[in-house]
Amino acid sequence: MNKAPVITIDGPSGSGKGTIASRVAESLDFSLLDSGALYRVLGVACHRHKIDLSDPPAVANLARNIDIQFGLNGEDSVSLDGEDVSLVIRTDLGSDMASKVGAIEAAREALFQRQLDFREPPGLVADGRDMGATVFPDATLKIFLTASAEERAQRRYKQLIGKGIDAILPALLRDLKERDRRDSERAVSPLKPAEDAIVIDTTDLTIEQVVKQVLEHYPLA
Repeated sequence: MNKAPVITIDGPSGSGKGTIASRVAESLDFSLLDSGALYRVLGVACHRHKIDLSDPPAVANLARNIDIQFGLNGEDSVSLDGEDVSLVIRTDLGSDMASKVGAIEAAREALFQRQLDFREPPGLVADGRDMGATVFPDATLKIFLTASAEERAQRRYKQLIGKGIDAILPALLRDLKERDRRDSERAVSPLKPAEDAIVIDTTDLTIEQVVKQVLEHYPLA
């Protein structure tokens, strides 16, 4: 196995893991893996191809064959079969479908190797829900971010409005709580901190404060 150092940053939707992972990766000049984007793209692809989620082999087959690329149209862009889906995957559809396909073991297995391939020198920051517990159990440092549901819904609301996407705060909060329940209760890789993860509650912290905490822990790992 490639032993390039890995920092995993896991947590529920809206905990800030994507932003923090990006800032930490930039500070250390590490590569970045947004595993959630892989599941969002797969979810959107299933929706577009009308794949029945009760047919795991079909979902897994699609996961193995779709073309997913990062950075083709800018640093944060994500493409599906050559089409920029950066905004589409961040909608409620993308979030909901990601949670649903993430509960399918065959889909997770199909995407597993794709995630491992991101591990290369000088290092990797992996953002997701089971990066530390399942995908990179030997990670150099494991972080689990959390925040209150209300704060996470508010962050999600501001993010969507900022991108010109319509959103209703009460509906976002309701959907977020439902996703939390589904993610934490699923049989395959449920959402929870790895046993050796450092848990950081970001509810009352700024982005800069969280990044500082993560970087302070890294030299000691």
